[in-house]
Amino acid sequence: MKNDKKHPFKGKKPQRNQPFKKEPIKREREVSQEEIEDNFVFGNHATIEAIQQGRGNKLFLQEDSKSEKVEHLKQLAKENAVPVKWVPKQKLDTMTNHGVHQGIVLAITAYEYLTLDELLDRTKDKTEAPFFLILDSLEDPHNFGSILRTADATGVDGIIIPKHRAVGITPVVTKASTGAVEYIPVARVTNLTQSIATLKENNFWIFGTDMKGTDYRQWNTQGAIALIIGNEGRGMSQGLHKEVDELLTIPMTGHVQSLNAGVAAGLLMYEAYRGRNPIK
Repeated sequence: MKNDKKHPFKGKKPQRNQPFKKEPIKREREVSQEEIEDNFVFGNHATIEAIQQGRGNKLFLQEDSKSEKVEHLKQLAKENAVPVKWVPKQKLDTMTNHGVHQGIVLAITAYEYLTLDELLDRTKDKTEAPFFLILDSLEDPHNFGSILRTADATGVDGIIIPKHRAVGITPVVTKASTGAVEYIPVARVTNLTQSIATLKENNFWIFGTDMKGTDYRQWNTQGAIALIIGNEGRGMSQGLHKEVDELLTIPMTGHVQSLNAGVAAGLLMYEAYRGRNPIK
């Protein structure tokens, strides 16, 4: 993978001029009890996207609901052979544990995460310069959903999350993403440090975020890159600090010297989009 633009790193630049390594495809088969309980999506947009992607098993609608939105969902369910059942609002509340389902709940096939090898294999057929996000133990499902939504808008090629102590693809994440979860591949890995080492072997430059770093507006976004977004409270873990090629910072002049993880990720994703898609 060729990157003609010189990266302004200090110290010795790692050697990454080998082609993508193709590994045998492995797919996770184990499904946790938490995932089993989360096999629902709710809300209009998330439901439409899940049905269109073939993940719908049964559509539950609030009884006596009448609107163009409901009629459209009924027709979409019919076209995709998804059975429809009318139930009381209390039933929908119980199924989702939330009162924001908009009278719409869809039972779905469990989300199938990719392995890192699969993500690399899928991406290299699409581009020679992928852009990945690495979410370091993100816990807030609304942040994750927001990041997925922005990732879809800015051309992110994939997201990598840890298997433990981090939010996964839940109904709240799916709803917050407004269906973007169906379009951004998500790889779930056991060890982020080992995954970063694999990315480096495949010519990726790794970037992290920190209060002391390069102004993100000077970020060289060319080539294959992966950006680490840290935990909402703790930020990026110290172990991953040692693995990055360059730290980025978002300058601030206010009294609160930190940004919401979803907001910070959004700024950086759009900066990457701007740098990788110049105005012609």
